Amino acid sequence: MERLVENNKGLIWNIVKRFTGRGYETEDLYQIGCMGFIKAMKRFDTSFEVQVSTYAVPYILGEIKRYIRDDGMIKVSRSTKELAIKILELQKEHLAKTGEDITIVQISKALNVPKEEITYAMDALRPVSSIYEETSNEDTRNVIDKLPNVKDETNHIINKIALKQLIENLEDREKQIILLRFYKDKTQSEVAKVLGITQVQVSRIEKKILNSMKLKLTC
Repeated sequence: MERLVENNKGLIWNIVKRFTGRGYETEDLYQIGCMGFIKAMKRFDTSFEVQVSTYAVPYILGEIKRYIRDDGMIKVSRSTKELAIKILELQKEHLAKTGEDITIVQISKALNVPKEEITYAMDALRPVSSIYEETSNEDTRNVIDKLPNVKDETNHIINKIALKQLIENLEDREKQIILLRFYKDKTQSEVAKVLGITQVQVSRIEKKILNSMKLKLTC
């Protein structure tokens, strides 16, 4: 096991570097990452027909993220929780009365809260799926065991982590534009209506964000 860890320390460090700047010593995160790697090795089977590194990456990521989460660095404030509850109640009432989903703009007006805060509150309390959960009652395999066998999957996962961190570091309005455009599949015109700005402004801000993110990803 020591030899396996030593041979794959470059992979572990590569993932650890993605979590710098969060108030933790990188050496501590490396040790946590090693624990995730060891867990992966104890479950690994050559019949999976995947490389050791490909199989280990989700375990390493999961162990580090769980450590950060359980250590209390990622918290949702009470005010955000209270706002989220109000939003849920408003959504239920509006759906019951009209049969339609209430928009962010309508919620913002009803609660007299900025649209950015509404979006943040709705996203903050969204449940996080675990890679160790079973996918369904019929299929008892963990999500991690159903990962596709792709040669560049290690880099793909690491790039997703880097992209997520870049989005988290955006300003509220910039983050909302990216989430609505590329995760909610909204058009620039639809995003403009949600934010109360022009389509030209959305286009300009979006271009600026994407250029900045592209530059940081290639550094």
